[in-house]
Amino acid sequence: MLSALDLARRIEAGTLTPVEVVEACAAAIAKREQEIGAFAVLDIENARQRALEPALRSLPLRGLPVGIKDIFDTADLPTHYGSQIYAGYQPRSDAAMVTLVRRAGGIKLGKTVTTEFASLEPAATRNPRNPAHTPGGSSSGSAAGVAAGMVPIAIGSQTGGSVIRPAAYCGVAGFKPSFRMLPTVGMKCFSWSLDTVGLFAAGVADVAFAAQAISGRELRIDQAQPQAPTIALVRSRAWPEASPDMQHAVEDAATRAERAGAKLIALELPEAIEQATSVHAIVQNYEAFRALAFEYDNHREELGPILRAQLDEAAAITADTYDDARRVARRARQAFANLMSDVSIILTPSAPGAAPPGLNSTGLPTFNKLWTLLGAPCVNVPGLLDREGLPLGIQAVGRFARDRMTLEAACFLEGVVSQ
Repeated sequence: MLSALDLARRIEAGTLTPVEVVEACAAAIAKREQEIGAFAVLDIENARQRALEPALRSLPLRGLPVGIKDIFDTADLPTHYGSQIYAGYQPRSDAAMVTLVRRAGGIKLGKTVTTEFASLEPAATRNPRNPAHTPGGSSSGSAAGVAAGMVPIAIGSQTGGSVIRPAAYCGVAGFKPSFRMLPTVGMKCFSWSLDTVGLFAAGVADVAFAAQAISGRELRIDQAQPQAPTIALVRSRAWPEASPDMQHAVEDAATRAERAGAKLIALELPEAIEQATSVHAIVQNYEAFRALAFEYDNHREELGPILRAQLDEAAAITADTYDDARRVARRARQAFANLMSDVSIILTPSAPGAAPPGLNSTGLPTFNKLWTLLGAPCVNVPGLLDREGLPLGIQAVGRFARDRMTLEAACFLEGVVSQ
């Protein structure tokens, strides 16, 4: 994998050029893209031309190549949203995130594969760690592209678990910021209350660097050693759904963190929070049926079977049921804020286990949807493997709007699990 932070430092020091980084990415793509299928559209020649611009070296991203999930509009590249309905579609403008990447000195290398409208309908991308396994979704290509060394930074999105889960399956760092920290303008909407822009990179410090460069917020964590955090180990009601390897990985990480100086506490989620897990699907699907109203009403038969069935069921959700679910979510967010008053992060699985075999599923968002509903910042911490050598991701969940604290605690965890 390519460390975004290391590459940026070398460009800043003058020992590396953006042109050389683009060529390294192009070489990795030539070697593995046919097998992995991380990209929906590539733009290597234009990336080579932009890498020649001298001003890039003084901008925050230093001319690093970036993969853009094909759920974001791009004015100079087709945008398919993972759907045959939009084959050949060419937007007139860039999504806000695409413009922010360019302003920060990033070079768009191409559009990474998304599942259909960022839903559960699987795409054809394979997991670079083992191509017989899913890379997860919906940000399939973004996670796989980083894991395969094709790109040092990639943009994704999460409505249920579409950043954290593929990051876990592919063994990279994934950052789902606090809700609304990064703009969704120009991103195909699935659920306006839940859709969140996220980032992928090799390690936690890399994804924090990228987040600061793009957002302009003080999020970098590489200037000093991270302080030992207060970690709450949470075995929620979903805990039995985690594989034995995953349960061991989380508990072992907690033990190692405590030995390294972290304060470890066992925490039970109050009923107001546990209850909220069940309303995520109500909020998501009610909104999806409306966000995709045009596609459903005019192109229903062109939708994949999983998404079509999901929207068919969503049609029956009433406004009263949706409003009740939103009230449950609001109470849960308040309870969560109170719960996190003396805690740096919650430690929990990123996924039920390692990436499942086959490409007919993107995995389950069992350990993601609650935190997405709460709007909390989440980081997949890479570095652990199961008995078959597949990545196991552990998840650091922070308090809303405490993104830097969450990244620092995740970096601390990454350090202890890698020892």
